[in-house]
Amino acid sequence: MSVSLCWVLCRWLHFMALLTLTGASAFTVLLAPCQFRTHMAVRLTPLLTSGAIASLLTAVLLLVIQTGMMGNGWQDVSNVEVWRLVLQTRFGVAWQWQLIASVVGVAALALKGRGRQQLLLISGIGQLAGLAFTGHAAMLDGALGFLQRSNHAVHLISAAFWAGGLLPVLLLMRDMRQPARNDAIYTLMRFSRYGHLAVALVLLSGVVNAWLLLGWPPGHFQLYSRLLLIKIALVGLMCGIALFNRYWLVPRFQHSGEQGQRRFIQATLAELLLAAIVLLLVSLFATVEPA
Repeated sequence: MSVSLCWVLCRWLHFMALLTLTGASAFTVLLAPCQFRTHMAVRLTPLLTSGAIASLLTAVLLLVIQTGMMGNGWQDVSNVEVWRLVLQTRFGVAWQWQLIASVVGVAALALKGRGRQQLLLISGIGQLAGLAFTGHAAMLDGALGFLQRSNHAVHLISAAFWAGGLLPVLLLMRDMRQPARNDAIYTLMRFSRYGHLAVALVLLSGVVNAWLLLGWPPGHFQLYSRLLLIKIALVGLMCGIALFNRYWLVPRFQHSGEQGQRRFIQATLAELLLAAIVLLLVSLFATVEPA
């Protein structure tokens, strides 16, 4: 497999892991009521554990792959001199902090209680913010560079809250029939309320990102711009599904019963699939010149 293809696939897995880690830990730290947080932490343990471990493994692999890309391919992965040069680049310096943040997440798994959940959330947010110092997000310098990186960090963290929260939502749907039904409903409604803000921030920061990278009006319409249009269309479809869920299906739960809940779960699964495709496109962006 080529180095560039490995980069795209590993970057995609890294994004998936970070969204899973951040979205799930947001439920256990910010969204669930106090009396429900322990239950949520137990229910989401598989997501939190897999997200933390996968983010560390993929962060290490991405550094290895980047070394091959900056050298002459896989043969330079074992070249100490190439490693030294990579670690001195802007990417290398930023990625060392990325590795530290991912190690914090894995180390947090050994803890218990609220401190564990808080460290996992901090690790996820820290890694997402760190991605704003690599790739196209780090192209500009000065005041525009600060705006670009800050905006990109907001974009990634908001997307993680939205898309990364979809799997916990599906797990919470099972609690709708349990004694903790009221707490589950309260948590879902809080996710919905703050999810509106997250979606708005994703859209707004996405517009700013495109403007900073491509200008307005765009001077060209090359592969990057075409992929960006596909991404915009998919995100728009995700927004449509989210609105359908919230304002059509949810108000009818009481009357439609299990059938309405099944439709909600199916629509949420479709939203998750679209999110995975969007993340794959974002991973491809890193290998294409903005134009």
